Amino acid sequence: MADIVIVGAGPAGIGAAEVLCAEDLKPVLIDEGARAGGQGYRRPAENLALDMNRLMGSEATKYASLHRRFQALLPRIDYRPGTLVWAIDGNTLHLLRDGRAETLAFDKLLIATGAMDRIAPLPGWTLPGVFTLGGAQAVLKDQGCLIGNRVAFLGSSPLLALAAKQYRDMGAEIAVIADTTPFAAKAAATPALLRAPRTLFRGLWYMGASLRAGTEMLHGVTPVAVEGSTHVEALVLRDARGRERRFACDAVALGYGLKPETQLADLAGAAFVYDADFRLFLPRIDGMGRARPGLYLAGDGVRIGGADAAEASGALAAHAIIADLGRAQDIEATRALARQVQRLRGFQRGLARAFAWPKTQIAALPDAVMLCRCENVTVGEVRAAMAKELGPVEVNRVKAMTRCGMGRCQGRVCGPALQEIVAAKAGGDGAAAGRLRGQAPVKPIALAAAGDGA
Repeated sequence: MADIVIVGAGPAGIGAAEVLCAEDLKPVLIDEGARAGGQGYRRPAENLALDMNRLMGSEATKYASLHRRFQALLPRIDYRPGTLVWAIDGNTLHLLRDGRAETLAFDKLLIATGAMDRIAPLPGWTLPGVFTLGGAQAVLKDQGCLIGNRVAFLGSSPLLALAAKQYRDMGAEIAVIADTTPFAAKAAATPALLRAPRTLFRGLWYMGASLRAGTEMLHGVTPVAVEGSTHVEALVLRDARGRERRFACDAVALGYGLKPETQLADLAGAAFVYDADFRLFLPRIDGMGRARPGLYLAGDGVRIGGADAAEASGALAAHAIIADLGRAQDIEATRALARQVQRLRGFQRGLARAFAWPKTQIAALPDAVMLCRCENVTVGEVRAAMAKELGPVEVNRVKAMTRCGMGRCQGRVCGPALQEIVAAKAGGDGAAAGRLRGQAPVKPIALAAAGDGA
């Protein structure tokens, strides 16, 4: 029997495991988290009395269903929580669990590592009290904590209104919801957004809930700075009319949509293509999630699509695995899944236009702004290095010259902004700027552990 490994226990990984178990296959399900569910359906710590029905709102039923289904799967899978996949060498995974290094061989590998926030730096963004939008939600769902008492939400993402609602429901005061994309851009994207009307209207309801609660919502803003001496004290913006406005707050949640976590796909040998709508390099897959023989990709870790698309794409990739094992498949079932994934990812493409990545804003950042907080590299230092460069300007060359992207986050946080600054030097061409290549270890590990797993 083939050794099948799934990396990631969010909706995509759980959806895939269900399909495989239905064929009497027993996959290994590896999860870096302590509890299954991924970011969107994260479960709180066992001893934490958190009202998840209130927190999840309209998604509460789906949240509860996913976790019930996962519990039913446990006897039929080899579940390994709290396990980091830090490298891939051929058909071998290098793992770290409880401080111990292990290796695991596979015949078929399905990577469903999800996504993380995409961040656009601004002056003051490294002050204590500035969190990514997903980080703010993780603190709330995992530990029942707020990042502040009066929180400002800044970026370009439909998740701004959702996260603000969750914070407001848990007792926080919302200083402002500030979106850098003009309202007209959202209206222009409506035809694409109607591909998923339920999701669209749920998002509109979240925005309406904020307005009904008296929260100020701004569109088309230009971030000026996060102010504070030792911690966040205020967010300063220019509104759509060009007026500078200051919002007192003690925390800022910052997010410009999501980007797939593709480092493991890179190490596993996936090819990448540039997507001009998302301004990201994304893994190349076929219609069922195959990246190369034996490698399958699903969920937001390959294309942003949301929880429903992630679950369907995980099931679709599992069907691809079963077909590649020579077993008969229900063609109509796989076609229905493929149509669902295509429709929901098309909706997300509309969101990418409605909530645009602020490439112009990033290209115009002042030289003094910190770009890579891990290695203390400023925007000006990157520009100075490119001015000295005699060959083609490309992100990996700039990384080698400046150390931007070499720190603990391995470019996860600074990488997209670095790419735009390099692209500005290359005439605005994001594809020409290149992509930061994945490197092992994908996350920090002890050198002793790396030696043990070698």
